[in-house]
Amino acid sequence: MKMKKYLLWAFLVLVSAMLNLSCDFAPSQTSTDWTTYGGDKEGSRYSALTQINKENVKNLKVAWIYRTGDADTINNRSQIQCQPIVIKGVLYASSPQKKFFALDASTGKELWIFDPLKEISEGEYAWAGTNRGVTYWESGEDKRILATAGAYLFAINAKTGEIIRSFGKDGKVDLHEDLDYHKKDFFIVSNTPGIVYKDLLILGMRVSEGADAAPGHVRAYNIKTGKREWIFHTIPRPKEFGFDTWEDSAAWRKVGGANNWAGMSLDEQRGIIFVPTGSAAFDFYGGNRKGANLFANCLIALKADTGERIWHFQTVHHDIWDRDLPANPNLVTITKDGKPIDAVAQITKHGFVFLFERETGKPIFPIEEVAVPSSDLAGEQTYPTQPIPSLPEPFVRQLFTQEEITNISPEANEYVKKIWQGLRKGHLFTPPSKEGTIIFPGFDGGGEWGGASFDKESGILYVNANEMAWILKIIDIEQADVLDFAKMGRNIYVKNCAVCHGENREGNTGGNYPPLVDIKKKYKQGDVVNILNNGKGMMPAFKQLSNGEKEALVAYLLEIEGKKEVIMKEVSEKKKDKRSVEIPYTTTGYNRFFDQNGYPAVRPPWGTLNAIDLSSGKILWKVPLGEYEELTKKGVPITGTENYGGPITTKGGLVFIGASKDEKFRAFDKDNGKILWETKLPAAGYATPCTYEVNGKQYVVIAAGGGKIGTKSGDAYVAFALE
Repeated sequence: MKMKKYLLWAFLVLVSAMLNLSCDFAPSQTSTDWTTYGGDKEGSRYSALTQINKENVKNLKVAWIYRTGDADTINNRSQIQCQPIVIKGVLYASSPQKKFFALDASTGKELWIFDPLKEISEGEYAWAGTNRGVTYWESGEDKRILATAGAYLFAINAKTGEIIRSFGKDGKVDLHEDLDYHKKDFFIVSNTPGIVYKDLLILGMRVSEGADAAPGHVRAYNIKTGKREWIFHTIPRPKEFGFDTWEDSAAWRKVGGANNWAGMSLDEQRGIIFVPTGSAAFDFYGGNRKGANLFANCLIALKADTGERIWHFQTVHHDIWDRDLPANPNLVTITKDGKPIDAVAQITKHGFVFLFERETGKPIFPIEEVAVPSSDLAGEQTYPTQPIPSLPEPFVRQLFTQEEITNISPEANEYVKKIWQGLRKGHLFTPPSKEGTIIFPGFDGGGEWGGASFDKESGILYVNANEMAWILKIIDIEQADVLDFAKMGRNIYVKNCAVCHGENREGNTGGNYPPLVDIKKKYKQGDVVNILNNGKGMMPAFKQLSNGEKEALVAYLLEIEGKKEVIMKEVSEKKKDKRSVEIPYTTTGYNRFFDQNGYPAVRPPWGTLNAIDLSSGKILWKVPLGEYEELTKKGVPITGTENYGGPITTKGGLVFIGASKDEKFRAFDKDNGKILWETKLPAAGYATPCTYEVNGKQYVVIAAGGGKIGTKSGDAYVAFALE
């Protein structure tokens, strides 16, 4: 008997030691903190805090405001998309210009600030991309913030804000390196935080969406050293699983994309990392990448310690609609046939929730492969079917019929109808066309990067959505080795710039990309060359262009006269290079479909908040998110607005969300969608909030950075609490 007791005691000691060891590499998971992008590693965006609840949320007041001081208030093109994390009373976040900082989470007092510009040259940092948050890791007294700005991953001392020089090369890792890619100069940033498993940081990235895109392979880095520990090739190489889904056996050498830019979720107990990916590049034409194109548009389950594939599911085959998986999935537990099932739920831009058993990838509800229309673009070969889940129910409309044309006024209806009649439509997967194709829901969802929130008590998923149409129009790129200078500049513009700035330099309909028609009034030749070399604001550098190409592009943009003929040797060399791709088409840009007054072309609602019972697959309620007050005053029912940033849910019965164009921050009753509280922010809250408790007091914080869809830019983090 004594021996049995001794063995039991020894076993408990061993288990305790193992648990302590496993926790040594991550922050303590308490109900009072918000430890990870998405709230926890399961991406739940849920808090068990109840101090703020349905009964008292109306009494919320501003507790503190922290201003970063670096917003672009002149051009209104800076943003804050960051969801802060909070560890043991300290809040960590980023500024519009990608500086990283720590605050006392109870007062907003700045503890330290880290500026990446002190560690890299301005040219390397000029376009650092958006930043959606940071990652925390600790082992004993070694506490680190892992953060990305531009093409660099930094390790920062979480207590002091000082760079940790022993990490990587003098404190940073260049993400251009160790990608198993033949090019040295290419566009890459990491805009969404990685996720920690033991002493690994598993990281995705954003790459170009054009023919020059790098492959979007997923990598794991040793947090102590910065060394790459494993890589998963999202575009498979010979002998790797999925290689045969590319008709061209050399595609892995020359096709890019299939990247994880949306973040990941982790089942820490099982050691499984869930990785959603985007489309292969070029986004809207796949004649050079025929086949299903694994692992683009996939939810992939990998072994977190080695990067080995366990299972995958492709949500769009051979994507030519930019249907990237837009957010990290939610790891959920649902009830089916009276039994609990650990599952993973993935939202999509086109308004579906794909739901799978976590360990096997088996769909919870049947998924049917449905025949879809084929393309008439030369060289394109659309995939014959696409997967459609039977449940959960789609959380947005997916077909823009005549009945769905806007009804806010007879004039708007007539204006939109004339344009609608001339566009291709009729199916969720109507292919891109030269006539123009309606993309509905649009390029920005449906679901977007703000993600969904899963209520662990009720099994309900909350997701906000855009219900807006966009127009995709394909145009030809002139193919020639010898062009006069003006035509060459125009050709380079169409290839590289038209997607954002419009076919004729007119800008786009969303307000994010300015017109370039009169750029010569603002910039001199040297200024434009500098921007092309280094990037500026939301525009990345174009280092992939040769000096001759830049010269021709600048001449076109600034309307520099001259009939000098040039032979672009670089163009000929690219055609000879088996690792490069020439695409015959581009698009006129990312254009929202608006009425004559700039309101969405479809019948409202234009933005919604949705509650979905994952066990039954049924939508429980749907309410508008956001308001155009000028329309409400005219008697138009509340329409909702385009929205960016996601919700969080609390045990106190609330769903908190900003996201809307009207710059409001709201609390909804999670049982019925009723608004219980709302307030005006200093700028729009295009970010997902967080909630936490310090010294017995619950706070809710959101970044008010604005800067999207024509709204003013801001620099504030605003915390709310009960008085």
